Amino acid sequence: MSTLLIILLVVAMAAVLFVLARGVMAMASGKDISGQQQQNYMQKRVLFQGVAIVLVIAILALAGGKA
Repeated sequence: MSTLLIILLVVAMAAVLFVLARGVMAMASGKDISGQQQQNYMQKRVLFQGVAIVLVIAILALAGGKA
């Protein structure tokens, strides 16, 4: 179970990095005048960060239960 959570954590962290890079590229292109696209990327990044934090808490809770 812990291995699965670690794999999911790595996937969530990769998703955060991907969305962050896409958001920076979208902002640097300057094509989105209204900022809606950057806002969308920001919301996705916050969502993936939240998922990653929940996974870290679950991993720590499982590790604490074994001690």
